[in-house]
Amino acid sequence: MQSSQVVYIAAPETTTAEANALAQQGGLNTPVLLKRRGTALGWIAEKDETTRIDAADAARAWADSQAYVMPGFAREQLDGQQAYIEQSLKLMHRVAQGEEVARLFEQSPYLERIEPQFEMLSAFQDEGDDQEIETIEYDAVQSAEVVAENLWCKASWLSFEEDDASLRFRFSFGMVGYEDVAADPAKQRYAAQLTEAIFPESTLISSNTALEKFMHAVLGTEQLAYVERIIYFNAPNGGAQFHQDVERGHLGVVFAQLHGRTGWLACSKTQLMDEIALFVANPANDRALTELLPDAAALQQLRQTSNQREQLNQWLDQRDNEPLELLLNRCPAFYRQLVGKGYGYMLNPGDTILLPQKDLNECAWHTVFCLDDFPGESLSFAVRAL
Repeated sequence: MQSSQVVYIAAPETTTAEANALAQQGGLNTPVLLKRRGTALGWIAEKDETTRIDAADAARAWADSQAYVMPGFAREQLDGQQAYIEQSLKLMHRVAQGEEVARLFEQSPYLERIEPQFEMLSAFQDEGDDQEIETIEYDAVQSAEVVAENLWCKASWLSFEEDDASLRFRFSFGMVGYEDVAADPAKQRYAAQLTEAIFPESTLISSNTALEKFMHAVLGTEQLAYVERIIYFNAPNGGAQFHQDVERGHLGVVFAQLHGRTGWLACSKTQLMDEIALFVANPANDRALTELLPDAAALQQLRQTSNQREQLNQWLDQRDNEPLELLLNRCPAFYRQLVGKGYGYMLNPGDTILLPQKDLNECAWHTVFCLDDFPGESLSFAVRAL
């Protein structure tokens, strides 16, 4: 496993002054508080050490479904993208303030970049999706001929919290959640081109020759494509809860930090199950578990399930599983254990992280936090072999 440079400093109730003093004593960088949607989970800080980046190490981590971080790998490419990043941050703020996405895309500089290749068909909000802001549908055209239908950009909130302005722009095609998008590489390619028309900074991943060479070595494939692209804007108090990104036909995800910083915990599903079982079985965590799950029946269910490997494996794949959901996202003591085991990472602008996603049993689970008092921007692209 890649060595983590992140250290757990103190419990969430620790003051900023106390956390700073502890970090200084340990020779660490300025500490940050992991906090998302009103729940603080602990203070962390980074060691000021160089992380070795090696394709062979990354390939081994990928084969073991473990995350692999590459600090500064895309930092040189950031300079040429700053103007686009500033445009995108302004777009994010305008959408967060209630402006219509489609109307913004019909204005400069977006119209000039979209119009030659894509024709806007409609804009709507899915009433069945409370997190959706707006979906804009397009056709791809060449010489006045439609070459790909029903491409879309979906803008959505990342949570239901009023004080979390985090949002994302996802690009794909077809009916959300119903069609196997991996079965149509041509439409995936046009959806990727639509992403680059609206967010040209996407080329930091898709046209990065050094990254392409590195990924060929990691994946052992001669050709690859970046598909199912998402542009994230993680805002203060926001981020993503523990999850995986498995989708048939995709090998995994490449995530790049463009602006601001994000905090991560990432490990394979096997490792996560090991940590859950270890945490629940440890009597020293009884108080933390009781406070987390005051309902005796729910706590007993968690204890029983964490002790049964196959049931725990299936439980992780279920949605709306409250006992497990609370442990994974609301338990400071569990986060202290995960960071202590080396699963914590911090991404700065120009850093990337690789997240293998072979299938439901072999995949990297991860959770993300905004580490600043302002929104950041990042790219999350699925990778597939051609």
